[in-house]
Amino acid sequence: MRPFDEMTLQELVRPEGYECACGKKHVCAMDFLEIGPGAIRKAPDMVRAMGSKKPLIVCDQNTYEAAGRQVDELLTEAGIDHKLYVIPCAGQKIAPAEWEVGSVMMHFDPACDLLLGVGSGVINDICKVIGNAMGLKSAIIGTAPSMDGYASNSSAMEINHVKMTLFNRAPKGILLDPDILCRAPMRMLWAGLGDMAAKYIALCEWRMSNIVTGEYYCEEVARLMRAALKRVVDAAEGIPERKPEAIQSIAEGLVISGIAMAYAEISRPASGTEHYFSHMWEMMALERNRPYDLHGVQVGIGTALMMKMYRKFRTIQPSREQAEAYWQEMTPEKWEAQIKRIFGKTAPEIIEMERQGKKNDPAAHEERMNRIINHWDDILAAVNEELPDEDKLRAIMKKTGMPLKPSQIGISLEDTVNAFVGARDARLKYLCATLLWDLGLTNEFAEYLRQTAEE
Repeated sequence: MRPFDEMTLQELVRPEGYECACGKKHVCAMDFLEIGPGAIRKAPDMVRAMGSKKPLIVCDQNTYEAAGRQVDELLTEAGIDHKLYVIPCAGQKIAPAEWEVGSVMMHFDPACDLLLGVGSGVINDICKVIGNAMGLKSAIIGTAPSMDGYASNSSAMEINHVKMTLFNRAPKGILLDPDILCRAPMRMLWAGLGDMAAKYIALCEWRMSNIVTGEYYCEEVARLMRAALKRVVDAAEGIPERKPEAIQSIAEGLVISGIAMAYAEISRPASGTEHYFSHMWEMMALERNRPYDLHGVQVGIGTALMMKMYRKFRTIQPSREQAEAYWQEMTPEKWEAQIKRIFGKTAPEIIEMERQGKKNDPAAHEERMNRIINHWDDILAAVNEELPDEDKLRAIMKKTGMPLKPSQIGISLEDTVNAFVGARDARLKYLCATLLWDLGLTNEFAEYLRQTAEE
């Protein structure tokens, strides 16, 4: 088997997949994949390639204007029977939540055999969730290079006001036209770069978790993600001018990132603590019934924050005594009080998650502590090998005009610190934030974040 990072997109999505030395069979089979100028005109070809007799086109009012109307017209001209549903949003952004999923379901025609989304992250996630529940294929015609989930088998959804990752199935068709993508709002272009810059930290923390917890890790998939990351970062300077060739490179990198997640069958290659700043801010906004920024924009800021945190991380000398003192101080009662303070109405779900996952179990903590201390050099090697020069990465991101400080998107310093402290509890995933908690350093790093977040 040739290395994944040397394969073409078409090779990566071959139906039979690849047997890997990691023990998994990596598969991200697609019926249709097209990225290039004028690709929108191949929408009828994609529907036919997927064997669909009557697709349901799903878009919102914004993506209908961006490409939905054209897709509707192209299918009509090609004589392909279809139904169109435009999720009402009055010019605002829709959410990946129960109402939107239910809205599509209420307008679903049982004669339809394909969910054909026209949009980006939210539309794609809605179609994946519904397609998975109904046993139908989904496909996506992208309108913005704003996220890396086009080819992934997971959906970031809001369930009872908690941001959750649902693992379902990857779309079987992807069509991305840079002539359309480059017309997306600049904030969505920033979001794509922010979502990809996060991969530096994601790969670092995937290796970190493998060392500390023994979690599955595949170097071939990691290499593929590094290649996707390089493709996007190298093209970043073309974002301000909306250069189609740069936008195409970014779109290809985002798709490869999704393939890497599908190969690993987890979101590990793509998200670490930097993503949890965004998840936490979104949950806080939902709690307060307030709007929040694009996920990728928030993740970009989370990435900038975590690069600062890793600057301090490199100076750590693990201390068993400090860890045990913090552990003894953080009683179950204190922990629950902290969860209630940070998570509000969603605290009961977080507490129940802990009861099932048992991250706070003393025996599990002792085992992790032993591995951290015994393998500290390996952990530092992962940090030094995966993370780029902080100043260079910041310069690349800043040149596009994207925000890099929480205050630039209306996030308070208190919410930033609480997001970091709560990140470890928001999921069962082992993160840098979890490792710092294991070492008894959460409060120290929270204070460091308070001092440096707005620098």
